[in-house]
Amino acid sequence: MTYLHLFLTSLKLPKKNAMFKLNRAGMDVAVIYMFLMLAIVSIPSLIERLTATTGLGADLHIIFKLIYFFMFYYLPMTILVFAALSIVAYMGVGFAMITQRKLRFAILWKLSAFTTTIPFLLYTVITLLFHVSDLYLAIAFLYAFILLIKMITIYPQKRTTHKK
Repeated sequence: MTYLHLFLTSLKLPKKNAMFKLNRAGMDVAVIYMFLMLAIVSIPSLIERLTATTGLGADLHIIFKLIYFFMFYYLPMTILVFAALSIVAYMGVGFAMITQRKLRFAILWKLSAFTTTIPFLLYTVITLLFHVSDLYLAIAFLYAFILLIKMITIYPQKRTTHKK
């Protein structure tokens, strides 16, 4: 599945067909997809950093600005997003257990990652036009959690075996 196909399919979440198609994607594909999404999300901040004429690092060469941006913006943001996705997926595991769904952490992490597509794109577009607080990203994870809960309820419940 190409990344463009993943992107288009993730826009259709929480539909059942989209869920099951995205579930077939490998974990490595989901992680690379998240790196690409985070690169897109960081474009407004990169533009701001490269065009800054005052402040910390304004007099640096463009290569050093890129290194600075990567080290002090993109990497920390990536770590925080991956940690937040993991927390959302762990909460999803708890909800799946309560509702007796047979879902593992890896599946829920992938689905959580794909649910962030719409909020991340909205954040990117809005930030290009206006200054938006990074608190919006916290709201994005609330959206991801709510969508994950909805998707968990679509999965069938565990079969119970009766002993005689």
